[in-house]
Amino acid sequence: MLTFFWFRRDLRLTDNAGLYRALKSGKPVQPVFIFDRLILDALTDQKDARVTFIFDAVAALKKELQVLGSDLMVFYGNPIEIWQKLLTAYSADAVFTNTDYEQYAVERDAAVQAIAAKENSAFHAFKDQVILDGGEVLKDDETPYTVFTPYSKKWRERILIRLEWAGDTAVSFYLKPYPTEKYLSNLAKPDEVRQALKTADATPDFSLPSLESMGFKRSDLYIPPKTVARSLIKQYKDNRNYPSVEGVSRLGIHFRFGTVSIREKALAAQSLSETYLSELIWRDFYSMILQRFPYVEKGPFRKNYDHIQWRDSDEDFEKWKTGHTGYPIVDAGMRQLNATGFMHNRVRMITASFLAKHLLLNWRLGEAYFAEKLLDYDLASNNGGWQWAVGCGTDAAPYFRIFNPILQQKTFDPDFKYIRAWVSEFGTDTYPPPMVDHKFARERCLRVYREGLQDR
Repeated sequence: MLTFFWFRRDLRLTDNAGLYRALKSGKPVQPVFIFDRLILDALTDQKDARVTFIFDAVAALKKELQVLGSDLMVFYGNPIEIWQKLLTAYSADAVFTNTDYEQYAVERDAAVQAIAAKENSAFHAFKDQVILDGGEVLKDDETPYTVFTPYSKKWRERILIRLEWAGDTAVSFYLKPYPTEKYLSNLAKPDEVRQALKTADATPDFSLPSLESMGFKRSDLYIPPKTVARSLIKQYKDNRNYPSVEGVSRLGIHFRFGTVSIREKALAAQSLSETYLSELIWRDFYSMILQRFPYVEKGPFRKNYDHIQWRDSDEDFEKWKTGHTGYPIVDAGMRQLNATGFMHNRVRMITASFLAKHLLLNWRLGEAYFAEKLLDYDLASNNGGWQWAVGCGTDAAPYFRIFNPILQQKTFDPDFKYIRAWVSEFGTDTYPPPMVDHKFARERCLRVYREGLQDR
């Protein structure tokens, strides 16, 4: 009899919470990965770099497992249908995995758990992609925080409640790595997998589907490394707001797909940069909001913002998407995104604010465009960031915070280094004038927001 471990947003063997518990459970552990066609078939770009990244990570994981005498089962299809076949074909006491908090994943996992129960198998999911989840940082009355600052304070208090000693160093229980390496000998060998088949003449499938068979082609887009210089993290507070400086870690894609451990990076940040640690806390915060208020996937946290009368202009949206607004820092950001799949964090706020407040276009359009383009796209963080910029999210600041793109450029790109890197025609006659006057846009935004929110 086997135990299955289902890899999802945790594509690594080291410090993997669910894998650690599966390996300690006593049965040979057979790892599984599923390319979810319900997700992949919705993607429009055949060369989506995120699919190439996942494919390469899965292929590397498969090789690691083969070196250890095991192997990875890899499938492409509907996960519910695949688990129905697997749990029917094999004698398995349990499916272990790590928790995914997005609504689609919650419903998918509930369906797989029901299948497992019918086949007399257990289904176990564990916290891994966040440090503290939606039930671990609460107010004194057991309700969730909806403002970041008090949440952050309680988060920091919580991780210090349980300290454990590693030699002469006290380490938070919540940041300690899971020592999976001690139990890797419990990975299933191919012979053990064959013996677990319920039909004697059946054969385990260890093939790796190609990108082409799933409808994709290899992307050559640059993927940031998963190792970051300690000096960059130490200087993060001073450099993080300047888009022309290599001052951010760019680890987002690795956090998103779990090729690095969030615990490992948070533990390092404790001694290197409180500001960087705060960014990781923001990540937990937005995940918590998604868990406790799942309706934010479909609309604003502050529901009265549904009454704002957004403009409808395909032409204006296209100018924003392609970086032809006439505001250089906005255009530089959008062109960086389109060319690289990355946009500097400061510029994400500027471009988001510009779409929703200068152009008065529905922020859900921008949220969806970022979801399509960002290598590090994460639903909770992307949604939370957009709602923060619009003013309809959890942030305590009211709607009249409107970024002035000109002042933002003067403050954070005073020498136009970032702008000139991405807007080649800047300073020439071919660069367009601003598509909307800032003063006019600000006044229009305040009026429309006030009208939409009045008496709501």
